[in-house]
Amino acid sequence: MIGAWKLASYVEKPVDGSPTTYPLGENPKGLILYTPDGYMSAQLMAPDRAPFASGDWFDGTTDEYRQEASTYIAYSGAYYVDEDKQALFHSMHVSLFPNWTGQTQQRIVSLEGNVLHLSSAESIMSGGQEVMSYLEWRRAKASS
Repeated sequence: MIGAWKLASYVEKPVDGSPTTYPLGENPKGLILYTPDGYMSAQLMAPDRAPFASGDWFDGTTDEYRQEASTYIAYSGAYYVDEDKQALFHSMHVSLFPNWTGQTQQRIVSLEGNVLHLSSAESIMSGGQEVMSYLEWRRAKASS
């Protein structure tokens, strides 16, 4: 698992059986990094995000900030793997979403060659619905 992984897909399945959603679009971008010393960083975004008209990240409009926050997921911190339970724990030292700062969240993990599958162990609220998240990552190559 150590190394860099590129996001291949991110889907959310509502627990009420509603149709699957793609919160960052059907072709999201992202990287997740796992270091040998036990730290991780995840960055996910919708493709083709609109730039701020001002060119200044501290001088956006309300709509620009809303778009920024709703099309980007970012957090970093320590991680721990429990191989017996096939579980991974992400501790969020920093997070774009302030509610996650200081949390530790469990992920269900499976690794098949160069494909890493991560899913939420518990439902989360997303877009007003309670959902389970499913992410597929591919081992990153420096040239890709």
